[in-house]
Amino acid sequence: MTSALLRNLASANLIALIALCVAWELWLAPLRPGGSALVLKVLPLLLPLFGILHGRVYTYRWSTLLIWLYFTEGTVRALTDHGISRMLGASEVVLSLAFFVVTAWYTRLSPSSRT
Repeated sequence: MTSALLRNLASANLIALIALCVAWELWLAPLRPGGSALVLKVLPLLLPLFGILHGRVYTYRWSTLLIWLYFTEGTVRALTDHGISRMLGASEVVLSLAFFVVTAWYTRLSPSSRT
């Protein structure tokens, strides 16, 4: 795979994960009717967004550590919640794993990581 394709995939995964988390906590299955303050969990995902969109290798490196928080939350909620929340948790797991794999691959292929 080329670096440009990996960069696009990482960007798409991150944006999809942000959209999923917002929709989950505001409309699809909020903890409280009308939305939940848990929607603020997307704020850490906004930190690497600019760097991911611009292909900054350093951002790719540290965001692979950040994404494990979302993998963990998705796993817990997929295993303990019921109904649509369970499916949303599984989707969060899939998106976070895909983001991790793509960003790790991009970092490995990038010229600046070969020092």
